[in-house]
Parts: sequence; structure tokens; C-alpha cells
Amino acid sequence: MFDEIAERGIVLLGCGKMGSAMLAGWLDRGLPSAAVHVVDPNPSPWLQDTGASINGNLPASPAVALIAVKPQMMAEALPALQAMGGGATLFISVAAGVTIATYEAMLGAATPIIRAMPNTPAAVAQGITALIGNDASTAAHLDAADTLMSAVGEVVRLDNEDQMDAVTGLSGSGPAYVFHLIEALAAAGAAQGLAPDLAMRLALTTVAGAGALAARGDDTPEQLRVNVTSPNGTTQAGLEVLMAELPDLAARTVAAATNRSRELRDG
Repeated sequence: MFDEIAERGIVLLGCGKMGSAMLAGWLDRGLPSAAVHVVDPNPSPWLQDTGASINGNLPASPAVALIAVKPQMMAEALPALQAMGGGATLFISVAAGVTIATYEAMLGAATPIIRAMPNTPAAVAQGITALIGNDASTAAHLDAADTLMSAVGEVVRLDNEDQMDAVTGLSGSGPAYVFHLIEALAAAGAAQGLAPDLAMRLALTTVAGAGALAARGDDTPEQLRVNVTSPNGTTQAGLEVLMAELPDLAARTVAAATNRSRELRDG
């Protein structure tokens, strides 16, 4: 895929935190900076040092146009790419809540369009992105999107676009839940007599280490929990409190975020 992009070019509409993370990943994987054409009203010093074309003339038919502007900026920004619609260019959007139907109305139903939902750990190449394409998207288009988004982490594919709301509620919003868990654990440690900075360090490193251990995949999270829980020990005492409330709390948290995503999508 990078060979085709190097030849035809890729347009990156918006280069904020997510756009910059993706661009850094592509360059690290060997994409020539000359193949990248960025449209951004406020390019960062880092972007200016990459060698990418910034706010210059765009190729008429790039291999990919990736949309990374905020949803509220879409109506103003997307018209610059409308002439690329029609089938020759693959459009990939990482804008939350903007449906495929919205893009088809602006670009034409024959345009291959893929919605992608990455999350913020993409900034350190530890994200996960969910993909879904429209009827004009082929297996090759999805493979291309997979290649591009894998530069910032793992990639999964959805069966239908409606699942994107649940993805938003779980992995899209999920990093904030984990950040708050770290805050809560640190506060609880401080309440038991630890210095606040020490409690934060212990909480943060524990969550990061446990996540890395679970991601390694040698055992399921359930088995890992069992492994560390000695009968009538300290972990069991803590889990008896946590497991009485966490499953329902997590279900309500993800449901609230998912429902809000649906509300924003439907206007």
C-alpha cells in the first residue's frame, strides 16, 4: 500500500494530535514525506520539520484522503476534497460521530469511504482502531486502511456501522475511564497513609503493568485475576468490595457513553 501512496500521494486533512500520531507512524514505516500533503490552518513546528507538503497544491487523484479534523469543522474543511470523490481515491475518516451517509452525501455514493475510530493511546502507538467501510469499499480498501491505522496500534473490523457507537463507548472513551481509575486508586492509597506522589506512582505503574501483562495474552484477564488472588488473602478482601459493584458500574458507564454517541450521531 505504501508503494501506491508514494506514487499517488496521501492527503491528510487536519494534523492535530491524532493526525500527527498517524503521520509519525507512517514516516517511521518508511513512507516518503514528499508523498504526504497536509491541509491544516495551524501547522505545528514538528509538522513543518517533517518535509511533508503543507497547504500546497493537492494531487488531483491521491491514493488516500484521510480526514482528521474535528466533526464541527467538517462542513468548512471537507469541500476542499470534494473533487476527489467518485471512486479513484479512498477516503478514511477518524472524525467521531460523522456517519458514512454524511460523507456519501458530500462525496458521492460511488466513493469508497471507511470510518475509523482510534483512541488516544495512538499517540504512543498503543491505540486500537475499529474500521467499517461503505458498499463502495473493497477488501483491498479495507486492507489499505488497516495498514495505515496499524501505524498507531491494533486494528479491528466491525460487521456494521451501528457498532461504532459501542466502540466509542468502550475503547473511544475508555482511556478516560482508566485515567480516572488511576486517580481513584492513588487517592485511596493516600487515604491509607501514603504520600500522594508515591500513591500516584504506585497506582499508575500498577495499572500500566497489569495492562501490559494482560495484553501479552498468556492467560485471560479472568485467569490472571484468579492467579493473584490467594484464598482469604488481601486481594480477595479487596475484590469482594470491587466485584460487588464494578460489573454493574462498568456496564452503566459504557452504556451511557454509547447512548450519548447515538444521540450525537442522530442530532
